[in-house]
Amino acid sequence: MMGDVRFAKGHGTGNDFVILPDPDDRRPLTPAVVAALCDRRRGVGGDGVLRVVRRDGGWFMDYWNADGSLAEMCGNGARVYARYLVAAGLADPGRIRIGTRAGTVTAMVTDDAVSVDMGGRPRPYGEGAATVTGATYRGTAVDCGNPHLVCPVDGAALNDMDLSRPPRVDPDLFPHGANVEFVAPVSEGHVRMRVHERGVGETLSCGTGACAAAAVALRDAGRPTGAVTVDVPGGRLTVTLDKDTCWLTGPAVIVATGAVDLAGLTNLDPV
Repeated sequence: MMGDVRFAKGHGTGNDFVILPDPDDRRPLTPAVVAALCDRRRGVGGDGVLRVVRRDGGWFMDYWNADGSLAEMCGNGARVYARYLVAAGLADPGRIRIGTRAGTVTAMVTDDAVSVDMGGRPRPYGEGAATVTGATYRGTAVDCGNPHLVCPVDGAALNDMDLSRPPRVDPDLFPHGANVEFVAPVSEGHVRMRVHERGVGETLSCGTGACAAAAVALRDAGRPTGAVTVDVPGGRLTVTLDKDTCWLTGPAVIVATGAVDLAGLTNLDPV
């Protein structure tokens, strides 16, 4: 896979991705290449890689975390992916179906925002805890196609928390690790969130994490459906739950296109 490779760079509320167009599904990735591309000093830089491929007559989002590990789903990634399909002339604005490892989702692309139907409601399934720099926070395990732990905190704790290292979670509850959200209330239907993403680190935004946080906020308020505003360090997302599914809405933009010489990535060490 050495040589020049075309790429695009996009983000959704600061959750950024390297996008690799490969409609014919001919360019296999490796963990080492993904990690090298996502390196913010010696590569392109990103929270993950979105490989754009055709499968089974539709578009499939081949998503990789920044450390080179595979991920089941990424809400902001799906929104950026949909924006790229329209920007590249591969799809028309409006409704777009996208395959992921967690199933097929539907995106709605307009000029101002991209919404994604996450393919079902987030599913709380247990209680757990996360430990950060010696402090332990209880939370709710939530399945959004990928595993989450949503921990309520107050505003001061949210501001002061050190998320430079992965929070420690129960390996029996999360045998493959988890995305951990720390959530503080602002007002009814409005929360602030910081997140440490499995395989990435603290990110400016996490779409599935926002969905998980909204589901817990509505549950705790005794509201099975409704909309929740989720403020993340990178901006603002809106999560809307109805009786059947969950919609994630926010800005998604493509900021650059170009070519990267993979042979010139000096950080291509085996992973």
